[in-house]
Amino acid sequence: MKEGELDARQEALAAIAREAGERARKLFSNPAGVKLKGVQDFITAADGEVERLIIERLKARFPHDAFLGEEGGTQGSGDALWIIDPIDGTANFAYGIPHFCVSIGFLSAGEPMLGAVCAPMYDELYLARRGRGALRNGRPIRVAGGVEMGQALIELGWSSRLPAKAYTALLERVLATGATFRRAGSGALGLAYVADGRNHGYCELHINSWDVAAALLLVREAGGWTNDFFAGDAIARGNAVLACAPQLQEALVAATGVGQANEKFERRIS
Repeated sequence: MKEGELDARQEALAAIAREAGERARKLFSNPAGVKLKGVQDFITAADGEVERLIIERLKARFPHDAFLGEEGGTQGSGDALWIIDPIDGTANFAYGIPHFCVSIGFLSAGEPMLGAVCAPMYDELYLARRGRGALRNGRPIRVAGGVEMGQALIELGWSSRLPAKAYTALLERVLATGATFRRAGSGALGLAYVADGRNHGYCELHINSWDVAAALLLVREAGGWTNDFFAGDAIARGNAVLACAPQLQEALVAATGVGQANEKFERRIS
């Protein structure tokens, strides 16, 4: 994709992520239409409303691009693909907990090129562009430096798609490294916090592409390490994810079992 085309998408992304975040913020006080898609898998009326807003705005600017939304599925086809999670952290949103975000990633020919994560209740917008760094509210961010496992805070995500014992075993292995852990309920924000040095690592044994398409680029552009999430059919089917400050890579790969082969993603982001 030509630089000018990417410039236009970056400009649109920043504005649309902010607008979508503001719509989610207004809907937060009254999360109507709360339903369960599966065990602990929430959806609200706001999810659909925010996703429609994002796609309408992007389609108006880039009518030939394709879209993959958590709620609406795939629209269109081609090498230019937007991957959208309108509200990541829907359970938090439904329960009145302000830890949620809007996540929008852009891939060109399978390459992660742009990412935005907007946390409206914190008035924070994270943006990344391949090769140009990562920002929070316009200021450059970096992963944490100088942290060892005995000081590390690792966020562990959870999904009902795998047995509970897989996650309890993961927790035991991470704790055995000397790290502590948290679970805050938003994979996209957990990864953005790795990029911003607020978390030192994030791991989830299965996560969907709309949860990570934007934030993985944030981590890499902030100097962090991630596994090759996009290997295989991950865009459609999801994958395991591990992201961390680079000095923790060896210990966390050994503890989690995620990320032994990362050459493909290294080439994509370099």
